[in-house]
Amino acid sequence: MREFVQALRAIWDAWETGECLEHRGEFYTHTLMTPNFTPPPNPYGPPRVFLAAVGPHMLRTAGEVADGLLAHPFLTDRYLREVVVPTLEQARGTLDGFEIGLSPFVAFDDADVEAVRRQISFYGSTPAYRPVLDLHGWGELQAELNQLSKQGRWDDMVPLVDDEVLHAMCVVGTTEQVAAELRRRYVGVAQRIRFNRPGDTPSPQRFADLVAALRD
Repeated sequence: MREFVQALRAIWDAWETGECLEHRGEFYTHTLMTPNFTPPPNPYGPPRVFLAAVGPHMLRTAGEVADGLLAHPFLTDRYLREVVVPTLEQARGTLDGFEIGLSPFVAFDDADVEAVRRQISFYGSTPAYRPVLDLHGWGELQAELNQLSKQGRWDDMVPLVDDEVLHAMCVVGTTEQVAAELRRRYVGVAQRIRFNRPGDTPSPQRFADLVAALRD
């Protein structure tokens, strides 16, 4: 992934400067850019690159070569502050100009809560996401969920996600309560946010009041 981003930047740089494309890496080689495939320079400059990451290796890669991070919804504010941000800072030296985008779970009612609990149980079965649970001492939950997932026992996985885990990853309450808690958890850390409610895609009106409350 690191070299993929570097190759992209080499191609964009060739478009911007008109210089010959010359990227020779371990995995990608790009040395030909014909006039037919060369667009004019972008008046806004080359695109910014955001990478998704959870574990330390991808977080370091994002910090080294990307302009921003798209954090996974399987996240706690503690993991964000104690693992994600320090790892990015170590890789970059500074987070000036770097953006962190979040996709936190939010729930306004019981149906939302159960949808989020189910989604957390699914994500929690993934070995690559175990570091989030390990930080809180919940690592064995990942092993249990993973075992059940291999047996196709998806419904049995849901009750294993107790309220402590749920509330660590999901903000639950009224519009005003959710807005206040999102601010408490993420102001000063994230620059972008979207709201994650698993299941059917909600209408824009679903979160209109929450957007307004966060902007106040």
